[in-house]
Amino acid sequence: MRFRDQDIVFADGAEGQAKEQVKGQNLEIPSANPLNYFYVVSHSSDLPGLTIDGKLFLPAADHRKIAGKFPLVMVVPGSLGVAPSHVAHAEALVADGFAAFVLDSFRARDVTSTVANQTQFSFASSAYDVLAAWKVLAAHPQIDPSRIGAQGHSRGGSAVLTAATRRFADAVVGAGAGLRSVLAAYPWSGHQFLDPAVDETEIRVIMGDADEWCSPMQVQGHCQAIRLSGGKATMRLIGGAHHSFDRGTGIVDVSEASVSPAAPTAYLAHDGAFIHPLRDAADSKLTDRDLMVYALKAGYGRKGAKIGSRDGDAELFKADMLAFWQRTLR
Repeated sequence: MRFRDQDIVFADGAEGQAKEQVKGQNLEIPSANPLNYFYVVSHSSDLPGLTIDGKLFLPAADHRKIAGKFPLVMVVPGSLGVAPSHVAHAEALVADGFAAFVLDSFRARDVTSTVANQTQFSFASSAYDVLAAWKVLAAHPQIDPSRIGAQGHSRGGSAVLTAATRRFADAVVGAGAGLRSVLAAYPWSGHQFLDPAVDETEIRVIMGDADEWCSPMQVQGHCQAIRLSGGKATMRLIGGAHHSFDRGTGIVDVSEASVSPAAPTAYLAHDGAFIHPLRDAADSKLTDRDLMVYALKAGYGRKGAKIGSRDGDAELFKADMLAFWQRTLR
């Protein structure tokens, strides 16, 4: 069943009071299917369009009396699509007085998982979806457009980091507009702009040092590049934690996962064109698949990687998540 076809209801309300039902509202998002980042940055008017969707959850009436327009956190899932953990994060955010929007980038594209093949649609498309959703949410009468953040997990973490990068965001939503803050949970930083500036958007990364899908060192370098460009970026590394350590389920090996965490970074020129790791010049024709094929042929790719939580991991993530959003959106 598609996420949009599921009835999802939260029980929300202050401690000691009767709980009010908060039902998810489907929102359609006019988005696009760019072949690569170059087409977004340099040819944004020529992108093939499509409509994706997600669910919006607005806090209960007792919050409305205090808040007026709500701050909102967009939850952006990773390679397995919308999971119970993403819905649980949205529920925790709503209980804390935030509006939450869970984005589904997959099913409108007839994709259920990118675990075995990340090239079914481009990483540029994932980031574009985030900003396309921002445009719809910023126009909502009950959402404060100046207090919208995005929380991405794995592939979704990559998407929100790119969506915060001004070289990309300016082409989609205009100069200065976009996300107030970004929480990237165990993201992949294999694609990075040479100019990683995020201006006023605050970045927070949280991941485990036992992650087998994404390189903590690569993400550390990405955060440092953002800081050197004048941005605010912090990273919390959790000892012994695996990929998706917030899931609240036991650690398992995903045998079909195709990963290459040690592959070199592919940088993006100012016009959005990829720079192949073995070449000096940018090439607007290069795609995600070209870079993935290079990584496999160079021996970086392998099959199988672990996901899941140890005791206490999911609770640690929730506390860090809520603290970040309370500080940056309140």
